[in-house]
Order: sequence, then C-alpha cells, then structure tokens
Amino acid sequence: MRKISILLLPLVLCACASAETVRTAQNEAIIKAKVDPECGSTQAAAVAAKAAAVETIRSGFDRYLVLGEQSANNVRYVQRPGTYETVRTTQPNGQVTTTTSYRPGPTIPTGSYNQDFYIRMFKDGEPGSENALSARETLGPDWKRIAEEGAPTSCF
Repeated sequence: MRKISILLLPLVLCACASAETVRTAQNEAIIKAKVDPECGSTQAAAVAAKAAAVETIRSGFDRYLVLGEQSANNVRYVQRPGTYETVRTTQPNGQVTTTTSYRPGPTIPTGSYNQDFYIRMFKDGEPGSENALSARETLGPDWKRIAEEGAPTSCF
C-alpha cells in the first residue's frame, strides 16, 4: 500500500491545469481553462485570467476586459473498494471469537473545474481600455517569460 501512495504523490503534486484560446474576432477571444480537482474553482479562474493576459500580449494588445464568463464544476468523488479483515481469537477456556472489520478504500477525486472567459483586448489609450485589466500586471514582473512560455500548466 505504501508503494502505491508514493507513486501517486507526484500526480497529486502536479495539480495540472490547461487553457485554450478560441479567437472570435481580431480583438476578442474565448479563453477555456481547466484545472484538476486539487486546485479548486478559484484557481480555475486564476488560470483563465493568466491565459487571457498571455493571449492579450501575444496578440499585440496591452489590456483585456472580461465581457462574459462561464464556469463548471465537474468534480466527482469515487470511493475505491475497501478491505475486510477477520480476526479469530481463542480464549484460554476454548471459546472462539471471530471479529470482522471493514476498512473503506480511499476516496479519489476525478473530473475538473472549468472556467471560460470571453475577453476583448485593447491597446493602451484605445477607447474602453481605461476599464480593462493590464495584461502585464496580471502576469507580474516576469511577464515577458510567462507570455513566451504560454498559459499556465499548474495551478500552484
């Protein structure tokens, strides 16, 4: 049992995320983000925001505005089979006692949290850009490297 736990540990720590972009116009796109159950719905939104910022910079724009959003919780918890253990005890007087106990298997999360953003991208100074989010600020001080690498693949 310990070997299985150790083998699964890297998968749990991975906390994978992915994001895809569907362009709908020269300055508009749909960002579709998906994260593992360990991340949670808030992290799905954070991945979508970072992916929107990456797409904005890669498309030659400076700012983006979320015009619409949609989220889904497709996480399910599956109970794995358990085990039974039977113990037979013989008393000094010869009486035999048998006790059976059940140990449930682990509960495993499956599925994903999904977040879609419909965004409009702006150049600085363009009408409407005053309310839009700065893509560079969203990504932080290392925005150039992040924009080159692309959308996040981890939520941690």
